[in-house]
Amino acid sequence: MAFFHGIKTSEIDTAVVATAQTTAGLPVVFGTAPVHLAADPKINEPVICYSWSEAKKYLGYHEDWDKYTLCEPMYAEFKLFAVAPVVFINVLDPTKHKKSISSTALTVSRKAATIEDDVILSSLTVSATSAGSAATAGTDYVAAYDDDGNTAISILDGGALADAKTIYVAYDAVDASLVKDSDIIGGVGTNDAVTGLELINYIYSKFSLVPGIIAAPGWSQHPEVAAVMRAKSRNINDVFRCSILTDIDTTEVKSYSGCNLWKSGNGYTGVAESVCWPMGKMGDHCYYMSTIEMGVIGQVDASNDDIPYESTSNKSVPITGLCLKDGTDVTLELTQANLLNSQGITTALNFGGGWRLWGNYTGAYPGSTDPKDTFLAVRRMFDWDDQVFILTYWQRLDKPGVPRNIQIILDSEQIRLNGLKSRGYILDGSVEFLEEENPTTDLEAGIFRFHKKRTPPIPMQEIDTISEYDVNAFNALFE
Repeated sequence: MAFFHGIKTSEIDTAVVATAQTTAGLPVVFGTAPVHLAADPKINEPVICYSWSEAKKYLGYHEDWDKYTLCEPMYAEFKLFAVAPVVFINVLDPTKHKKSISSTALTVSRKAATIEDDVILSSLTVSATSAGSAATAGTDYVAAYDDDGNTAISILDGGALADAKTIYVAYDAVDASLVKDSDIIGGVGTNDAVTGLELINYIYSKFSLVPGIIAAPGWSQHPEVAAVMRAKSRNINDVFRCSILTDIDTTEVKSYSGCNLWKSGNGYTGVAESVCWPMGKMGDHCYYMSTIEMGVIGQVDASNDDIPYESTSNKSVPITGLCLKDGTDVTLELTQANLLNSQGITTALNFGGGWRLWGNYTGAYPGSTDPKDTFLAVRRMFDWDDQVFILTYWQRLDKPGVPRNIQIILDSEQIRLNGLKSRGYILDGSVEFLEEENPTTDLEAGIFRFHKKRTPPIPMQEIDTISEYDVNAFNALFE
């Protein structure tokens, strides 16, 4: 040792590890968007949005929610529920999902004409005759999208079209009907291009946020899409898990009495899956119930410091009624809504002062009665707590397997669990390193196993009162 005369200091790792932060209910929403209207279009690329204007920049916006399914959750999250952030993944590719329109006549009125179609502007040609040469954009005419997503053509004075009463247009147009379930499901192409639901594994590496919810309103009522959503949600990056929101197809199931058969017959029975029926309406819009539940989850989590311990059932929702996809009104009274709940289906109910989301169970109920798999709030709490554990102690990976390093995890995690308990987020929690769960063969392989217990509260979905006529009260007559 080198000679030293004086005072030295040194450091060791802090004995308590600071807790990592995660966004409990971060929604990752898959669908189609009018990206031909977007300033900076994103295709098969996760984009995180914190505002309406940001979402419009990357996705565009169109009132036709049937064609452009991401516009519904985009509108609901930012306009109705005012929650953020949201990760959107658009699978519509205008270079692939398009149709070609040959020379078509348009009447010019006041030097203007409109193409009521989803025109890809870069493909547009305008001419004075059906077989004539193309006019020059910027010299003979100007074309731009109007507020409805149509293409407005303005004829310029002094140009080749200045005196035209009729013009002829040819163009490519976005055709959202060409988007299929396979586009939402996605995969990995021969050139390693990742698309669709496969992109769920890239959310954390891109944004350092773990998905909390996977949703695909307008697509999740397709059993094959829902099945892949279910599988992906339970194995994100090989370590994380999250919940999914799915819908029962209201074009097939038009009455509450048919929901259970459809749900069980199509395998909508996931342990972390909220199955919804029917749709909700507000003004001229019809919303998938999964969209509505996604917004409520964001609001409730935000009110609880981003800890998903509270159920979304019996929380107010901004709708004026229930409906099917075709707009047909649906009426549910308490007994019927409770029947759906007993079948593991979430709905909405106008009872006790306005419209409220109604249902606590996951799709696994009644097939399973394990509270961690049947109550959505408990399931979400388990998944969130696992996320926090993984992110918090990732920094401890590959440290020497000595008592001090084991004790640091035990002490830090117990402090965190005690904090959750003191704030009412769990009833109790503990963590242990048990000899019987850590055989020598595992320790030799570098496997160290901790045993955690945690008890998130169960929603009080049934409150009973026992009434009795008290005859002893007659004594008051003789006092």
